[in-house]
Amino acid sequence: MAVGSATPSRQRLSGTGGFAVASLLLIGIAGAGLNLLFRDPGDSLAIWTSAALAWVTQLAAFPAVRRLTSVNLMTGWAVGSLVRMGTLLVYALVASQVLELSMTPALVGLALFYFVSMVIEPLFLRS
Repeated sequence: MAVGSATPSRQRLSGTGGFAVASLLLIGIAGAGLNLLFRDPGDSLAIWTSAALAWVTQLAAFPAVRRLTSVNLMTGWAVGSLVRMGTLLVYALVASQVLELSMTPALVGLALFYFVSMVIEPLFLRS
């Protein structure tokens, strides 16, 4: 009976929905930690803007990466990495010139948020 009751909860936390929840939690924890390190005016806005961008980017890219990794693992990994690197580069320009965010917390935050969500991504690719 315990196995039957564990299976539905496992299914609810798998795939894109599970990845969305898990990455949101990890990005939130990492963002709270960065707010302890970066305390200048405007740093918090830069961190949470980066967190939102990372989460949305990861959720948008996840279905394509999932589909590609089912065909070829390296192709899926490469596409996911290119999406992350591309958004990091574009964000570096947009955050400084258009949004006028504090660059160090914005870019450190985005890189960290991508990293923590990349670490858990393989757990949800096959589910």
